[in-house]
Amino acid sequence: MRLSFARSEDPGDGRVGATPETVATLVDRGLEIEVEAGAGTAAGHDDEDYRQAGATVVDTEKLLATSEALVTVGPPSPARIAALPEGSALIGFLRPVHDTELARALVERRITALAMELVPRISKAQAMDALSSQAGIAGYKAVLLAANAIDKLFPLSMTAAGTVKPARVVVLGVGVAGLQAIATAKRLGATVKANDVRAAAADEVASLGADFVHIPGVTDQSDGVYAKKLGADLARAQHEALAPHVAQADAVICTAQIPGRDAPVLLTTEMVDRMPVGSVVVDLAAEDGGNCELTDSDEPLDRGGTKILPAPRLAAAMPREASALYARNVVNLLARIVTEEGELDVDADPELAGFLLVRDGEVLHEPTAAALAFARDTTEATS
Repeated sequence: MRLSFARSEDPGDGRVGATPETVATLVDRGLEIEVEAGAGTAAGHDDEDYRQAGATVVDTEKLLATSEALVTVGPPSPARIAALPEGSALIGFLRPVHDTELARALVERRITALAMELVPRISKAQAMDALSSQAGIAGYKAVLLAANAIDKLFPLSMTAAGTVKPARVVVLGVGVAGLQAIATAKRLGATVKANDVRAAAADEVASLGADFVHIPGVTDQSDGVYAKKLGADLARAQHEALAPHVAQADAVICTAQIPGRDAPVLLTTEMVDRMPVGSVVVDLAAEDGGNCELTDSDEPLDRGGTKILPAPRLAAAMPREASALYARNVVNLLARIVTEEGELDVDADPELAGFLLVRDGEVLHEPTAAALAFARDTTEATS
């Protein structure tokens, strides 16, 4: 099988799905590897590095025209999808549910699409969980972004001129990004509080030396629930319980995302208006609507002296590390679905079947299929 790795089309995202190290691993497994010219430059790998690892470096036109399976980081543009051979495969972050135009294009080209967001979050799939690997980087970077933006020192500082109290940080959402944000903020000397809907998160937060904000009925969700959207009454209770903690926070790091759904609103306008002047909100969920009611997906906002910073795809700010982790995720995934003969077999491991977004002209991910049908019906109704 010819496996191709594409350069990011987003000029702000230098991540790539292969490093020279992972290329060498894939070549040893008998795969023919092609890398788009310049794909690894931002991640610190030039074309010659890939050649020495055993890959062929080609231009964009040839990469797309001859690819049997294309690996990307972000969703490819419609032009790139149209240039892929009909019936080929695509692996990457494909924004299921949110990007219905991409899903439609994949259906039309009968492309087998494997969405990295849909890799099951089970023990055997941890090594291929790209959402987690990228979220860890994003959580770390979010705290550095906040520390740079607030008008305050993070650590306790005792000086001859007096004592400076440590910054107060609130982390909303205690998945991988949230835990990394807590750990980073604690290393920088801040006092940290955190909240999540999962009851199990309380112990995770405590293990990092932070305080868990328990909200009866809200933070009592079962251990089997990784993330869920609360009903209106519980969401209101969550806002009311978090409000006094947010009102004292110098920085709020928002990390709560639900794959395939809009992000839950955890910070209302009223809550932001009570925050101290010089404080900051860093919203990692901006691309999915934001955890903060005021978040703009593209532009920072100053609300009465509080900065609201949208931070989607924050892992892209560290392309070298992010690419290294993502490339290993890809290798570990391929190890499960590539046969000894070097052919792609997406049915090789039934426990991973949930990663299939599109196959044989059909959308297999039900929420995406529903979103595509809704978009189609809306278009027909307005035409």
